[in-house]
Amino acid sequence: MATKTLLVKARLIMLSYLSRVFIILSLFAAPACSAALVAKQIPDPVVDEALATAKGRQTVVIAGGCFWGIQAVFQNTRGVVDATSGYSGGSANTAHYEMVSEGNTGHAESVRINYDPSQITLGKLLKVFFSVAHDPTQVDRQGPDTGTQYRSAIFYSNEEQKRIAQAYVDQLNQTKVFERPIATQIVSLKSFYEAEAYHQDYVVQHPNEPYIRIHDLPKLANLRKQFPELYKPR
Repeated sequence: MATKTLLVKARLIMLSYLSRVFIILSLFAAPACSAALVAKQIPDPVVDEALATAKGRQTVVIAGGCFWGIQAVFQNTRGVVDATSGYSGGSANTAHYEMVSEGNTGHAESVRINYDPSQITLGKLLKVFFSVAHDPTQVDRQGPDTGTQYRSAIFYSNEEQKRIAQAYVDQLNQTKVFERPIATQIVSLKSFYEAEAYHQDYVVQHPNEPYIRIHDLPKLANLRKQFPELYKPR
């Protein structure tokens, strides 16, 4: 029984990988998708928290397309203690990759960010999120990945996080930094469920996969270029 279970899991992983390869091949016929890789120069948030005077740990959960690249960006951001791929927005019994990928569980592929508020503020994290981690104007998609599981969202843990996130979205919309309105949802965090082990540190483990090279490594390059003071190599 255990052997059969492992074989089924391996088959599902392979099918998921092959579907991504198919998407990658389709990009050559649709180069417009590469527009999502362009980083945006955006202003600092007007509303933000002050740096803490002592070390600590705060948590925020964000979603912005495939969690592989989002996790990698924040793992390389100074002040972030750790970043974990997972699922938010749905129930525990559907927090599984194969089910979430169907797009009808309510879950978004998400990343839980634990950060030291004495080193980085929530507003600065959101600046990285909006400018280099993803395109916040895309609705239920990021680049070639489509479905509600790829929506842009900030899952806040308290009212202060909600206030800072909403103020920043309003600020960016008012200044028209982006050509389209920001589609990022700002919703209360109910639960976060860690993704399967093979999804963790995916960019680190598979840097040569075509999907990673096309969609995720440019995010790290943009982070290093646009935020040299925040970039930390792993």
